[in-house]
Parts: sequence; structure tokens; C-alpha cells
Amino acid sequence: MPEKPLSEQPPRPGAPADAPPTAVAPSAVPPTRPGTPAGPGPGPDPDPDPGPGPDPGAGDGDGAGGAVGYREVFRVREFRWVFMAHLFSLLGVVVSEIALTVLVYRLTGSPFLSALAFALGMLPYVIGGTLLAGIADRYPARRVLVSCDLVCAGCAALMALPATPVVALLALRCAIAMVAPVFSGTRMATLVDILGEGELFVLGRSLLRIVSQSAVLAGFGIGGVLLTVVSPRGALMITLVTFLLSAVLLRAGTERRPARSGEGGSLARYSLGGVRTVLADRRMRALLLFLWVPPMFVVVPEALAAAYADQLGLSTVWVGLLMCAMPVGTVLAELYVGSALSPAARARIALPLGAFLLLPLVGYAWVPEPGWAVALMLLSGAGFAYTLGADRWFVDSVPAELRGRAMTVHTAGLMTIQGVGMALAGAAAEVFAVSTVVAGAGVLGTTLCVLLALEVRRVLRGPGEGPPGLRREPVAATAGPPGPKGETGLTAI
Repeated sequence: MPEKPLSEQPPRPGAPADAPPTAVAPSAVPPTRPGTPAGPGPGPDPDPDPGPGPDPGAGDGDGAGGAVGYREVFRVREFRWVFMAHLFSLLGVVVSEIALTVLVYRLTGSPFLSALAFALGMLPYVIGGTLLAGIADRYPARRVLVSCDLVCAGCAALMALPATPVVALLALRCAIAMVAPVFSGTRMATLVDILGEGELFVLGRSLLRIVSQSAVLAGFGIGGVLLTVVSPRGALMITLVTFLLSAVLLRAGTERRPARSGEGGSLARYSLGGVRTVLADRRMRALLLFLWVPPMFVVVPEALAAAYADQLGLSTVWVGLLMCAMPVGTVLAELYVGSALSPAARARIALPLGAFLLLPLVGYAWVPEPGWAVALMLLSGAGFAYTLGADRWFVDSVPAELRGRAMTVHTAGLMTIQGVGMALAGAAAEVFAVSTVVAGAGVLGTTLCVLLALEVRRVLRGPGEGPPGLRREPVAATAGPPGPKGETGLTAI
């Protein structure tokens, strides 16, 4: 399953370098998918020389060169700090999700409230991703990132208190989820400043996604083992520590950078204005949909894994294997494509992979035996290597002053649409056989993805449509990634 909410990353704000931190308080945690940090913060930079970082075009090229490789990304000192912070924040998110779900169930005995505690990690994304998106551009990025981690740590501390009632636990979980897209969007926008808009960014983004997918495979198992040693509230204290460590790493290891935009006015109006600008631009809209729609359909077999196992009369072991197959396929494919293929090759395969990655799900129409079902999901997951090409196009499509808000919208949309996909899959499975629902998702999803791939191909070759100030030059969709564009870039999550 595509990178989960588990955590992905906020952009950098745009206001005076010393804007009051109170405006950033609403930002927060790393999602299911945590993210990468960077950005300015108050006071002198504790690390004035973060180490050699690439210039805006680092790792670029015309697409004819060889692959840069993941090793080059780790040579950038500031990225190493961001990567370590990502690991800690992701650990905090995974542990808090498990601990809170178990705690609520023990306090109430209600499966509904226990499930709600987990669902609240996704539902508020759309609110935070729209009304709070402006934080990512209005305030210095480092301050936003650190403030987000501190807000999450504060929420975790309150949840760990024995006197905190269930209603407050759910409200605090909701607060963390609302700031998650701001954190994720800011972090990913910051990656562009750290790694440049070229191939290093694409590979750095890929590394964070691989870590998040790996957390899907191992994180919940580790969390479950942890709860056999400590109580749920004790586990929440561990979450508090991981968020604080992430904040320290981001503050000490990332460079002080100014806000992206100094525009004033209401935060909600500024945020919604950015959302409208992003969605009104034909190129950005097409790329967002191309990055959103495949995950919406690919979660269907995962969401229905238990029901499919029941349809075939399988043991719970197969449920775990079916749920792990897609993340494994994604991780293996991204590692191969990112390390073995050149930028030009990644660009050439992006559209075909994105268009047909859901096609293997059509095989469920024949009600495959569990082994074949796992193989189909592995193959479908491997198709997500298309994001290495799509990420680069998205980066080149967004002006610098919109980067934070666009990345936040991307994160919020990605999480929300996966939740919608799961809900629709469950509703359909109430009427039709699970195998029929998954096969239908494969047919419908492939149709939509092919249409979106054709639209992306058109917009990358044309000047783009949207607000006059956002018009751009054509980008070759198959001749390799475009060259650096100075300060106009955005990160896809």
C-alpha cells in the first residue's frame, strides 16, 4: 500500500524569520507516513555549516546520464539529520496509533470507539490540509517542523496522563492528525532546499517513502510486542520521547531558512487561496490526481484481505501475507528503480507503470488461490515505482511560493483518498463477493489511470493552463526529467 499516512512532511512557511511561533502551534505530527524536515527557526543557526549540499540542480542532467544512487543522498549532511528525525517521528506515530487504540478499548470495551481512535488518524487530514496549509509557506520551515513535533509531544504527554478521559483522548488524537499534513508538507518542501530539485530530491523522497512502507510491515508488530512489556500509557510516554528527539534533531541539524511567503491576512483565507491556485492549474491538478488515484484503488485488496481469506477459508496467517505483499513489492521496486535506472529511464517508465499498476488486480476475477493473490499484489505494488518519475514532474510544476501549501494539499489528499477507497471497498463487499470487488477496482482504477496518464502526457508537453502567473514551458514526459528551475519547484509526497 502506498505510503501511508504514516507520516509524510510539511513545507516551509513564509513570514518574517522571527514570526511568532503561536501561528505554528496548529501544525504537528508526522503522518503514518512522517517526513523530512528543514527550515528556519528562531535564533542563530546552531549548525551554520550543515555540510555540503547540492546546488538547485544537483543530480540533474539531461536524463541521459547514469543513475545517481541512494548513497549520494546520504552524503548530504543535512539530509542525514532529517532522515534520523523521520525515523523517530515515524516510530512515535506507529506506537501512538497502537497504544491509543488498545487504551481506548480497555477503558470502554467498545470496538467502535477503539476503531474510531485509529480512524481519527486519517479523517482530520482534509481539514488540516486545507485550513492550515498556509502555515507551511507563511512561517520559517524549521520553526514549523519543530513546533509540529512539540505539539505532538504535548498531545502524547496529555494522553499518557491517567486522568485523561476517553473523549479527551480522541480529541487529542484528532489534533495530532490535523497538524500531520502541515508537518509532512513542510518537510517535503524543505527537501527541495536541502537536495535541490534534481535527482537527489527524487531519491531522498523515495528513501522516506521506503522507510514508511517498511514501517507498515514491521511497525505494528513491534508496537504489539512493546505493549506486552509496558502499558498503553507507558507506550505513549515513549511516543513523547520520540517526538522530542525528532524536534531536537530538526532544530540542531537543519539550516535556518526564511519563510517562503510574507503575505499577510487571514490564515484560513491564505490557505484556501493556495489550495484553489493549486487545483486551478491544469498541470498541478493532473499530477496530483495521477499521484492520488492509484493509491485509492490499491488499498482495496488490503482493506478486504481478511474478508478474502474468509471467502477462501484461509487462516489468519494468509491475512498477514496478503496485507504485506503490496508494501514489499513497492519497497523492492523502488530500491531497484532508484538505484539501477538512470533519470531518463525512470521518466520513460513512469507513465506506463502508473497507467497499468492496477491491472494485476483484475486477476481476482478468477478467485485466485492465496499464493497467486499474493503474487498479484506484489506485482501491483511494484508499479508504484512510477512515483520516482511523477515526483520530479510535480516538483518542477509548483512555484516556490506555493511549495508548502501544494505539498500539504498533496499529503492531505493522499491520506483522505485512501480512507475513501477503504470505505467504498467495504461498502461494495457488503453486496458483492470480495473477489468481484477487487477485480472491479482493478478495471475501474486502470481505466481512470490510463486516462490520467494521457492527461499528464498532454500537460507535460504543453505550456500548462491555470492562473497566468503559473504558466510554464513544456516538459518532456519521456525524454528524462527536466533541468533545474531555480526557485520554482514542489515536492510530491
